[in-house]
Amino acid sequence: MTTGVRRRMGVEERRQQLIGVALELFSRRSPEDVSIDEIAAAAGISRPLVYHYFPGKQSLYEAAVRRAADDLATRFVEPREGPLGARLLRVMGRFFDFVDEHGAGFSALMRGGPAVGSSTANALIDEVRQAAYEQILAHLGVEDPPARLELVIRSWVSLAETKALIWLDGRHVPRAELELQLVHDFAALAAVSAAYDEEMATILLSIVADEPADGAFGELLARLTTLGTGLPAQRGPGREAAAQP
Repeated sequence: MTTGVRRRMGVEERRQQLIGVALELFSRRSPEDVSIDEIAAAAGISRPLVYHYFPGKQSLYEAAVRRAADDLATRFVEPREGPLGARLLRVMGRFFDFVDEHGAGFSALMRGGPAVGSSTANALIDEVRQAAYEQILAHLGVEDPPARLELVIRSWVSLAETKALIWLDGRHVPRAELELQLVHDFAALAAVSAAYDEEMATILLSIVADEPADGAFGELLARLTTLGTGLPAQRGPGREAAAQP
């Protein structure tokens, strides 16, 4: 934010400064509630000077969302090397690097678009989601995904967004734990879908075949196994107990 000392900036430097200020302000309140006067004061410049770089608040808002979207989309890029669980964990690490370091930009990106009715901003959000979806498909090596796989991946991307937004509001869960949980969430979503569909089962088996026992997915299995040993046996619906008096 402003330091109270004005200095001359180049055109692009000033534009980037205004974008950064806008991202922070838009993340704390609805964009329509933030005035150009507030943006100018936070940047340490006059109101007319803001209009010199941007024709209006809408164009500034869209530029801010574009910056956040471009940065966030790159976080899902990962070389297709090693087990999928390890790759997804690295992706989640970079994703939460962005969320942790640029919480204001993330919030503005995910929450701010609809608030000002910007079709451009909403399209940018969709671009990020599509980029994440395509990257996960590339990790799986699937070119023509079945409908159930698309549902799993898009649901997982949405879940990552939601958990990150909730985490920002207090950071009550350790970040590393949340990153690992999201990798486990992907495996769980895929497993549930595989239980209902043979094609998804084939995809899941190909994933598991490359996973080490001490990897991210192996840890999930170990945790579930430990949990299961501590629970009483459950009878299925409509089944009689094996032992009746």
